[in-house]
Amino acid sequence: MLGMIKNSLLGSSETWPWQVLSTGGKKEVSYEERACGGRKFATLEVTDKPVDEALQEAVPKVKNYMGGTNNKGIGMEMTVPISFAMFPGEDGSLQKKLKVWFRIPNEFKSNPLVPSDESIKIKEREGISVYCMHFGDYAKEASYTAQAAQLHTALEGTATCQSDLYFCTGYYPPVKPFGRCNKIWLVKL
Repeated sequence: MLGMIKNSLLGSSETWPWQVLSTGGKKEVSYEERACGGRKFATLEVTDKPVDEALQEAVPKVKNYMGGTNNKGIGMEMTVPISFAMFPGEDGSLQKKLKVWFRIPNEFKSNPLVPSDESIKIKEREGISVYCMHFGDYAKEASYTAQAAQLHTALEGTATCQSDLYFCTGYYPPVKPFGRCNKIWLVKL
């Protein structure tokens, strides 16, 4: 657990591999097209709760797993970003469903530790191509949905994206008051 706290505060977390394929923008919106590497992930799905409430439930559980609440009692380094899938409905409003993804660190990639909490699952996720836009500040449901709408608008007529989900990412713990980085990932079709 101490290693996890140190990494969160001092910023020495392992980062997902990604490659910029292209850059673009429209008006005030700049974005990148990225290829993001796949791997095994610790995942947790929360339903029947608004996004902010679901995050408050899910993230600590997965952080506990990373901190040592697993079959070996071993803490793992945090990986960044923490991502979570949000699921818009046909009318654009968000469903009460959220899926959090923590990438398993390199040290444990071939033999992930088994979570003690049965609601956490270890799943393989293939690499994906995304359109990525970043923004600062403390992100909440409203800011994620507004940023996703801006990115969708900027991509209209030039790119097609998956419409039934998008990923939101965060790079810093809540104790970091400034210089924050959040991203929206629209999955390229």
